[in-house]
Amino acid sequence: MTDSRIATVRLGATGPEVGVQGLGCMGMSFAYGPSDADESRATLERALDLGVTLYDTADAYGAGENEKFLAPFFKAHRDEVVIATKFALAIHPDDPTKRIIRNDAPYIRQCIEASLKRLDVDAIDLYYMHRRDVNVPIEETVGVMAELVREGKVKQLGLSEVTAGELRAAHAVHPIAAVQSEWSLFSRDIEPKVLPAARELGVTLVPYSPLGRGFLTGSFARAEDLTSDDFRRQQPRFTGENAAANAALLDPIREVADAHGASLGQTALAWVQQQAAVHDLPVIPIPGTRKPGRVEENTAATRIVLTEEELALLEPIAAKVAGDRYADMSFASSGRE
Repeated sequence: MTDSRIATVRLGATGPEVGVQGLGCMGMSFAYGPSDADESRATLERALDLGVTLYDTADAYGAGENEKFLAPFFKAHRDEVVIATKFALAIHPDDPTKRIIRNDAPYIRQCIEASLKRLDVDAIDLYYMHRRDVNVPIEETVGVMAELVREGKVKQLGLSEVTAGELRAAHAVHPIAAVQSEWSLFSRDIEPKVLPAARELGVTLVPYSPLGRGFLTGSFARAEDLTSDDFRRQQPRFTGENAAANAALLDPIREVADAHGASLGQTALAWVQQQAAVHDLPVIPIPGTRKPGRVEENTAATRIVLTEEELALLEPIAAKVAGDRYADMSFASSGRE
């Protein structure tokens, strides 16, 4: 495994140069079952060694615990890292186990102050609207976010799971640096509309779950393989007949992986990384992991170049995937396009 640092790309039209692969930090505190804090801290340090500089979190991850966990690492490396966090997923007032979406001004103001405090920073480098509340005009939401930029609390703005129309409307209020959406060999619904809009506006694409929430690595084949507190047990693609059908779709990925002496995960990541050239726009996937060895494996994928024949072999996979990305697709951009 090489120690070569990954290449860099500009984040947004006027943002900083960051590594062409970021790190999703959610699983260090939330959603994917038990984690080891020391191993997670080692993962953060190893990622930075390898040139990963964009670190992604959100106030919803562990009800703020993920931001708190990351704060000491960010403080130790403040000049080397780009911090991305998000607002919008609030606890339901009548049921603490459920989430609602809020994009209103008082809530955004509350969230930014809480995130700044938990992260122990003066400004957040990239502040995302995590999900879209269709009851609040996006122009109003981005208007408040723009005020945070003018006040020096935020440096750049991002949106997550928005439609092409929502992106254009938001960008007309204030430049949007990045759009974060699920994008992988299993999830390509942003390609017809969102990608062209991002390219037109000079917006960077930040794919989350580029490894299909781990399914594309072959690390599990069905929801029952996961711990009882793993949220993937509730996702349609990993349950029942859907899981069996989707597991069969890994065969062409194995074929390409074998040709490169690579893992399934590296091949899936290489495909996402290569979409920057295919679609002519900056792409910075944020695979999540809690293990230093996985960061080494993931960053090595940035140096794998798939042939046209291999890309063609992988092309049909997404259209054959069984099950939606979420049980409730109204939270996703494709549910509103």
